[in-house]
Amino acid sequence: MPTPTVSRERRLGAWWVLVVGGLALLVLGGTGVLPDVTEGIGAVAVTSAYTWALAARTGGRPIVFAALAAVAGAVVLLLDTQELRTGAAVMTCTVGAVLGVMATVPARQFLIAVREVVIAVVLAGGAAVAAVGYAPTISLVRFEYTVLALSFVVVLGLVYRLGAGLHGLGRRGVIAVVVGSLVLAVILAYAEALRRYGATSVVGSVLDSASWMLETVGGVPRPIQAALGVPALAWGTYMRARRRQGWWLCIFGVAATAPVANGVMNPSATLLQALLGVVYSLAIGFVIAYVVIRADLALTGSRGSRARRNEERSAVRPEPSRTRPLL
Repeated sequence: MPTPTVSRERRLGAWWVLVVGGLALLVLGGTGVLPDVTEGIGAVAVTSAYTWALAARTGGRPIVFAALAAVAGAVVLLLDTQELRTGAAVMTCTVGAVLGVMATVPARQFLIAVREVVIAVVLAGGAAVAAVGYAPTISLVRFEYTVLALSFVVVLGLVYRLGAGLHGLGRRGVIAVVVGSLVLAVILAYAEALRRYGATSVVGSVLDSASWMLETVGGVPRPIQAALGVPALAWGTYMRARRRQGWWLCIFGVAATAPVANGVMNPSATLLQALLGVVYSLAIGFVIAYVVIRADLALTGSRGSRARRNEERSAVRPEPSRTRPLL
């Protein structure tokens, strides 16, 4: 009879085979090496694998939900309507964005927090590539807002349980959530106002700046990722090693994972430009996160390098490992 550890390793191995195999089918189908239907099959495989992982991580029934995702994906491919294909793409990107946040573990040190954010973004990127395999017909802005809103709602429901409800927020958690909500609202409101009502000169200068960055450095950082998503997820994982309130900060981590899909879906940008945009967003976000974390430690913790090292060694709040259920 196999031990639980062996069984878990087999499931993890099967998951990797499904993801890597699905991505390989996507690439082979998208490049014309294999028939076009192969791309859709690869997308369904990755969607099912991600659904499996998210259900397992959040204490659900992974086999049941993965099977439902596979059946839904097969129906999408068989009926082949734009509405179903677009809906499948939205679902896949949402699952990837949420899984990226849920798959993180507490970070005792800042460099570990950097690693966790990178893992989250890479996971979201895999889902975004799979979503392309459904060949959706989208309005880019509407697609971005839909994925971000759905991801935020799902993560909020999960964090409500992980963070011990609203009474687990505490003063620091309330301040962090309020500030994060304000930053998110300001960024979205400014972007929408600029898109709809912005003066021609202002819009022109923004577009000129973006064009200059594309020509000079090959990519444009996304403000919502750089200013909110990456710092919030890095700070949240760092705080989770010390107190449960860190989960409430991780809610805004979907602002780092959800926009990855939008960059991949943008028909006017190449895959390299989308990748460089994410890299630049990460770089800016990590600088902001480092400043915020150091300011937090200076205001609430002991000062000095020795005191910080002692604080890091004592940050041992337990959480399940990356491959175990959180709930």
